[in-house]
Amino acid sequence: MASYNRVILMGNLTRDPQLSYTPNNTPVVEFGVATNRRWRGQDGQDREETCYTQCSMFGRQAETFNQYMSKGRPVLIEGRLKFDQWETPEGQKRSRLSVVAERFTFVGSGGGGGGGGPRQGAPPAQQPASAGPAPEQPAPSDDEGGPPPPSDEDIPF
Repeated sequence: MASYNRVILMGNLTRDPQLSYTPNNTPVVEFGVATNRRWRGQDGQDREETCYTQCSMFGRQAETFNQYMSKGRPVLIEGRLKFDQWETPEGQKRSRLSVVAERFTFVGSGGGGGGGGPRQGAPPAQQPASAGPAPEQPAPSDDEGGPPPPSDEDIPF
């Protein structure tokens, strides 16, 4: 039986990211994301619920995420679900569903628009029309060495 494990979340960080390193010196950052859902109930009242999700990220992206993100900042993450189980010292069985983020994108205003992973960055802002030629800008560098972001022509639908 085939399976597919993919999660996309957009929300706000619930706390400052916490960067640490594994025994083999791989960076790992842990953070929380709050996502909101709003709807109107059958009684006509507006309702809202918040879902708090624990997330982690590894590698160079983890260091970048830790450097630029802080509590309250909006973020878009893409990753996979992970189910952890453990037993407390008192013998109670515990479990938690979390997200291992594989890509992220800065959302909103303030602070450089970049991201992590192959789909790095946001499209450049539109320049206002001017009478003269536009000044040349250096091409953005790709720290990850991955392919460039897809264009609209690459989308099959």
